[in-house]
Amino acid sequence: MTKILVAGGGGFIGGHLVKQLIGEGNQVISVDQKPLSDWYQVHSSAENLVGDLQNLDVCLSVSKGVEQIYNLAADMGGMGFIELHKAECMLSVLINTHLLVAARKNEVQKFFFSSSACVYEQSKQSTSEISGLKEEDAYPAMPEDGYGWEKLFSERMCRHFHEDFGISTRVARYHNVYGPNGTYMGGREKAPAALARKVANAVITGNREIEVWGDGEQTRSFTYITDCIQGTRKLMDSDFLSPLNIGSSEMVSINGLINILEEIAGIKIERKYNLDAPQGVRGRNSDNTLVNQVLNWEPSIGLKEGMSQTYRWVYDQLRVC
Repeated sequence: MTKILVAGGGGFIGGHLVKQLIGEGNQVISVDQKPLSDWYQVHSSAENLVGDLQNLDVCLSVSKGVEQIYNLAADMGGMGFIELHKAECMLSVLINTHLLVAARKNEVQKFFFSSSACVYEQSKQSTSEISGLKEEDAYPAMPEDGYGWEKLFSERMCRHFHEDFGISTRVARYHNVYGPNGTYMGGREKAPAALARKVANAVITGNREIEVWGDGEQTRSFTYITDCIQGTRKLMDSDFLSPLNIGSSEMVSINGLINILEEIAGIKIERKYNLDAPQGVRGRNSDNTLVNQVLNWEPSIGLKEGMSQTYRWVYDQLRVC
């Protein structure tokens, strides 16, 4: 049994990770700033704590006696949130900084940081027909403003805490993680959940018109939550110290994603394009060459299967409401 701290355990990815770690027989401490009633998942087998991890004293307290830390805590959301809350996103640097300081003081053996594909240089994502982004494409640095800069800086913090203090750090660059038990409304949701909600509402209300941000031709790859957790665990158990893509290489346009949802829901949608809405980069996809080499890993859940699970979960939430 390993004693593990999951920072951000009340969040979407954190809740799934806590479940996986408990299932493997670990002793898990789950910490989040939100009240327990707002956590996406609360696992009774974990020690569930509410605390602000921007505070160094909190980080020092919750990491005592811990052997591993997974840091998934951040103030973030989809493009509609991060484009309008750059300062709030950058303040998450306090969480990773103070957790690293606490890890050093409390002699934590391994430290995981959840970074993002938003660290990649923006000029390499200016067309929808983009090839996959390789890990070296983060430099020369010009990441997503605000959120991307915080992630890239925190990656460097992990690197230097390893070099200077010997903490064994791991960094995953997540590519658009989605699935059940996540945010699907309220302004922080990402494209898969947002579009699943809009299509589900169209089914429930009979109003077949939905708003689409941009012209729908911007492209992305989306990673199903179980693949994200599997890739994360394999990276943590490996000896690989540099940042690594954890994402799908199955690229799709937003229009293509709506097509998939139409097929799942069994309806046709009228699309109203909002060209003034936040859109982010024109194209983004994951190059999985390196992760295949070092972890022998590739996501196993295709987009249609993952979106089917996500849509049905979102639909059920809306029906309850």
